[in-house]
Amino acid sequence: MTDLLFSLAAGALLIVLANLGLVRFARWSARQAAAAVALATVGLYVPYGIIRWPGGDVFAIHLGIYLLGSLACGMLFGARAGGRSLHWGPAAISGFFVFVAVLGAVFVSVAERGLNPTLWGWLFPEPSDRREVTSMFPGVIARDFHKKEALYNQYLQQVERQRQRGWQIRKGWLNEPVAGQPARFRATVQTREGEPVTGAAVAGQFLRPSTSTLDVDFNLTETAPGVYESPVSLPVAGHWNLVLQIRKGEELHEIQASTQVPDR
Repeated sequence: MTDLLFSLAAGALLIVLANLGLVRFARWSARQAAAAVALATVGLYVPYGIIRWPGGDVFAIHLGIYLLGSLACGMLFGARAGGRSLHWGPAAISGFFVFVAVLGAVFVSVAERGLNPTLWGWLFPEPSDRREVTSMFPGVIARDFHKKEALYNQYLQQVERQRQRGWQIRKGWLNEPVAGQPARFRATVQTREGEPVTGAAVAGQFLRPSTSTLDVDFNLTETAPGVYESPVSLPVAGHWNLVLQIRKGEELHEIQASTQVPDR
């Protein structure tokens, strides 16, 4: 179970227990308990979400599920206290919105981390070539050059200069990265002829597809001629996009890649 689904389930369970405790032990009416728990949920989760912003979609899903949980408790416990069954209309409406919110949480998890390998193998055939295929759909790109035509033309010119320059870039982790722990990242820069490119400024960003608040900036230090490395720590597991820039004098070389970080 992903962190997103776990937090939804744990929060909904706490809301049910809070409603049940107020109705059974404090002798509140079901409506009073549902209203009090809903207000407490908003008062606690909204500041927490603002401080540790998870992204608008994740925030809305959590708040919607929590408030729907309190509403459902108010209807169910109220109907039980009155000795009557819950009308199918409110139950169907509540169930529909719970289904939509849970489905949205599943979509967010798949977009961020991709399908489980077992489920992927069951749903999709093996690719006919050796290209890497991913089920992730982050919804963002590292550089949006299509916003303005001038920027896009500048980008095309930069790509052409890089092609003519012919620098060879090899980059990667020296040891397997783990979420929340520093791992050494290295980039080796050589000319077209294989000579090391020394004295360059190498920096980059690891971009989180789901939210820019987790993006990590880093700088690499030259440890040997043409070899640049430094420890980098990525806060959470999952898919990360990489933008790496090598500058020497007026020359700029930029590459993009991606990496996968496992859980602890």
